Amino acid sequence: MSKEAVRSRFTSVFPQLVEELKEILVSYKMPQEAIDWFVKNLDYNTPGGKLNRGLSVVDTYCILNKTTPTELSDEEYLKVSLLGWCVELLQAYFLVADDMMDQSKTRRGQPCWYLNEGVGNIAINDSFMLEGAIYILLKKHFRADKYYVDLLDLFHEVTFQTELGQLLDLVTADEYVVDLDKFSLEKHSFIVIFKTAYYSFYLPVALAMFMSGINSDEDLKQVRDVLIPLGEYFQVQDDFLDCFGTPEQIGKIGTDIKDNKCSWVVNQALLHATKEQRKILDDNYGKKDDASEQVCKDLFKELGIEKIYNDYEESVVGTLREKIEKIDESRGLKKEVLTSFLNKVYKRSK
Repeated sequence: MSKEAVRSRFTSVFPQLVEELKEILVSYKMPQEAIDWFVKNLDYNTPGGKLNRGLSVVDTYCILNKTTPTELSDEEYLKVSLLGWCVELLQAYFLVADDMMDQSKTRRGQPCWYLNEGVGNIAINDSFMLEGAIYILLKKHFRADKYYVDLLDLFHEVTFQTELGQLLDLVTADEYVVDLDKFSLEKHSFIVIFKTAYYSFYLPVALAMFMSGINSDEDLKQVRDVLIPLGEYFQVQDDFLDCFGTPEQIGKIGTDIKDNKCSWVVNQALLHATKEQRKILDDNYGKKDDASEQVCKDLFKELGIEKIYNDYEESVVGTLREKIEKIDESRGLKKEVLTSFLNKVYKRSK
C-alpha cells in the first residue's frame, strides 16, 4: 500500500468522525448556526497538517500485530484510525490556542483560525471544543473495551504535561519583556519534552500498545526512554528550521526570534557568543521588526549554528540507535516501531 493510499484511507475516516460529532450536537438540539460553526472548526483545524501523529497510531498498531492497514477489518481499522484522529484533534486544540498566544499569522499554509473573519476570541472556545471531541469519540467507540480507562488516563496525563511545557515556555519567554538571562538549555529541554515529546511521540505509540494488549510498565518505559529524547530531537529540528528554513518548507512563517522564544538556536548562540555578540542579541532578539530579526539570523550564521546543529543531530541519532538495539521484545514490543519513528525524523527538512 503506497503512502498516498495509506493517507487516503486514514483521511476517509474523518468525515464519519465529523458526522458522529455533529449528531451529538443535534441530539442536544443545538441551533444549526452553532452546528455549522463547529463543523467548520473541525474541518479547518484538524485534517490540514501532515497527519504524522495520527498515522503513527495506525503504523504502530500494524507493526505490533504483524499486519498491514489493508489487512485490518473495517471495524478494527476504524477503531485504530479513530485513536489516530483523537491525537490529531489534540494537536488541533493545542495549535489553535498556541497561535493565539503567540499571535501567529499562518499555520499549515493558511491564516491561523483566530484570524478568520468573525472568529477572533471565539477561537478560545473552539479550541476547548476540539479537545472535548476527543472524549466524546473515545466514549462512543471504546467504553466497552478493557483498556478504555488507560486511554482516558493517557490523554488526560499527556494533555496536562503538554500544558506544563507551554506554561514554562510562556513564562520563560515573555513576548514583550526580553530577558535572555532566563534562557538555558536545561529549560529548553524541559519545555520541549513536556510541550512536544509526550503528545507527538509517546502518545501515538502508547495508544497503539494499549489497543494491542501491550501494557506492561516495563514496555511503556522502554518506549518512553527512546521516544522522549527522540521528541526532544524533533523539536530541536523544529527550532532550527524555524530560523533556517523557508515558509514554503515548514508551512508557516518562522516567528521564534520575534516572539522571544527560548529556542535551541538562541540557547546555542548564548553559549558561544562573545560579549560583543551577546550585546547584539540583547539589543535585537525578541524585537518585532524584520531588521532586528535579520541581525539575529546573521549572527547565528556567524556563530556556526548550522554546524553545531549537524553535529548534535549525528550524536543524538547515534545514541538513539544504540538504545533501540537494546529493546527487549519478549512481551510483544517491536524495535521496528521505534526505528520507524527515528527514520521519519532523521534529516527531515520540513
